[in-house]
Amino acid sequence: MNSMMGLFRRGRGGPGRVSVQEAAARTGEGGDAVLLDVRELHEWRAGHAPGAVRLSLSALIAGAGLPAGAQDRPLVVICRSGNRSRQAAELLATRGADAVDVIGGMRDWAAGGLPVVDARGRTGTVA
Repeated sequence: MNSMMGLFRRGRGGPGRVSVQEAAARTGEGGDAVLLDVRELHEWRAGHAPGAVRLSLSALIAGAGLPAGAQDRPLVVICRSGNRSRQAAELLATRGADAVDVIGGMRDWAAGGLPVVDARGRTGTVA
């Protein structure tokens, strides 16, 4: 069993949930998971976590597949506040993915002092 699995909290049979600090550790340098941002394009362009990949919840619901860099890897799913990421993690889990969602989303990510970049790689904001 992977020692990082202890980072995941499961509740009521659904996908696990992680804090932003746990998400950063799991998806940062040396981590084994991909940070999957499920916000819409305008939100992503305003500010996202460096290294994250994007697939909107609406595209996921419509049946879109995961981006190449996210296939066959554990997923840590993030949105603005945690609502869409929870839905996405549940949907991904039903499709067989190893997915957890980030409690508090990008709002808590930024509030926790973690980096946020815009579409040009400069300091971004959470939209």
